[in-house]
Amino acid sequence: RYNPSMQATHLPRHVAIVMDGNGRWAEQKNLSRSQGHEQGAQMAVESVRYCGEVGIDVLTLFAFSSENWQRPLQEVNFLMGLFITTLEAQLPELNRQQVQFRVIGDLSQLNQELQDRFKAAQNLTQNNTGLCLNIAANYGGRWDIVNAAKRLASAVSEGKLNPKDIDEACFHQYTCLSDLPEPDLFIRTGGEFRISNFLLWQLAYTEMYVTDVPWPEFTIKELQGAMEAFQQRKRRFGQTDGQLED
Repeated sequence: RYNPSMQATHLPRHVAIVMDGNGRWAEQKNLSRSQGHEQGAQMAVESVRYCGEVGIDVLTLFAFSSENWQRPLQEVNFLMGLFITTLEAQLPELNRQQVQFRVIGDLSQLNQELQDRFKAAQNLTQNNTGLCLNIAANYGGRWDIVNAAKRLASAVSEGKLNPKDIDEACFHQYTCLSDLPEPDLFIRTGGEFRISNFLLWQLAYTEMYVTDVPWPEFTIKELQGAMEAFQQRKRRFGQTDGQLED
């Protein structure tokens, strides 16, 4: 499973993935879109296992966006059911692997059974010390920022926060994933060059990797290739090459 050419050090701490292309992949193979999503779920399981094995600290998967409600009702219902069946099948193994399972997004719009399953999985794994797996469900980057602004406004109105103390660091504490390192590597499969409202605040200095490979074909070899590409990047954060060398 390991690529000998990939450096064991300088791996990204936090990988964020837009798992795109399930439906198009299925249609090209004369399969149902549901079969594409099922294959995509299997690739997600393999990616989680691999990231845990190589020592990635955080993996965030964009599973269902706030815009995905616009899809056909049959497909939306299938995806909600796929969340439940996949979680039910994989939770014991995730717990055994010490994966800490989290969900980010506006969960209030999800059906009660799914909310309960997510909550139970988070409670079961909250003290695990391995990979932190974030599933973005009914998540949108703009929602995240607006939600943070609302919470800041409440803190100010309640006298808990002085507006003069609000800066980037303060605002960050009210966003999703504020207790985790920001993404180092953003992967988008399926060939689209868009962020698609994913982690808009958190991706400010993230390295981008876009591939034409659809998610159901994004094998561990492809994932290793993305990480190798990341290792070749120079992360300047506003500095010059000379400063980095010094």
